[in-house]
Amino acid sequence: MLCHAACFSNQPEKFLHVFSRGRWQRLSALCRLYPRIVTQDMLAQELPKLAQVEVIFSSWGMFPLSERQLDQLPKLKAVFYAAGTTQTFSAPLLSRGITVVSAWRANAVSVAEFCLAQILLACKGYFRNHRDYGAPAVFDDLSNRHPAPGAYGEQVALLGAGAIAQTLTGLLAPFELDVVSVPSRAARRTVSLEQVFETAFVISNHLPNRPDNVGVLNGSLFRRMRPGAVFINTGRGLQVNEPELIEVFSRRPDLTALLDVTKPEPPAADSPLYQLPNIQLSSHIAGALNHETQRLADCVLAEFSRWLQGEALCHQIMT
Repeated sequence: MLCHAACFSNQPEKFLHVFSRGRWQRLSALCRLYPRIVTQDMLAQELPKLAQVEVIFSSWGMFPLSERQLDQLPKLKAVFYAAGTTQTFSAPLLSRGITVVSAWRANAVSVAEFCLAQILLACKGYFRNHRDYGAPAVFDDLSNRHPAPGAYGEQVALLGAGAIAQTLTGLLAPFELDVVSVPSRAARRTVSLEQVFETAFVISNHLPNRPDNVGVLNGSLFRRMRPGAVFINTGRGLQVNEPELIEVFSRRPDLTALLDVTKPEPPAADSPLYQLPNIQLSSHIAGALNHETQRLADCVLAEFSRWLQGEALCHQIMT
């Protein structure tokens, strides 16, 4: 007999996009799926009809469930989350022994691919070349005295050792680069942040979102960067001391910063981040985007199939 399932999300249109191109149909074939996507506003009126639900599917827009609400879902056994972090809603579920699965490793693929492209272009000096090549007169000078080292034997530093950094390390493996991974906790580091900012041509931030990492990437580190070096941030804006980054990059036009995340997001209208030619902003697009989000649905659908068969799960969140 098929188990009873429901979909919860405060962003139903985005949920349907994640489960588009046949994913919704695949999900419907695996369970007895409640016909509506349940939002937080409609939860009170829908809960009496959900007493048989054993599984919740969600994506961006998942909302926390109170103890009283969970009491009205007595058969709930698992939540399959087709997105990244579950910190905002998982604690009460885990405390009741409810299985929580997240597609955070699948989301890491998109970020790693984005960074791979930026790292290879950075090693070729593309970003600096692009901003310097503004007239025919500079062509010969840029071609003959191009300062970038190229993507052969150069050092690339990945800050952090989580799913994104691990995936990115694998993607970089076919290239003859010296990839240095810097663990997120100082106690485990065999190489310091100071060392990699001095020696790597490209530094890519993937530190975890923890209070002890707030502002850890500061002016003292940026001032150590090699001539022409590139800093990439797809981690968290709070991990960068932005005033100090701005001060250093104002004085060092040879450096390049590629910032997909900032704090605040977006930066204030008068922020120098918009004005400095050696700082390039993107609007938080490194993670799963458009069709890429369907990789997250595929991840949780595969996990759900394993769960139905009583097999070990690959992406279960542990307490």
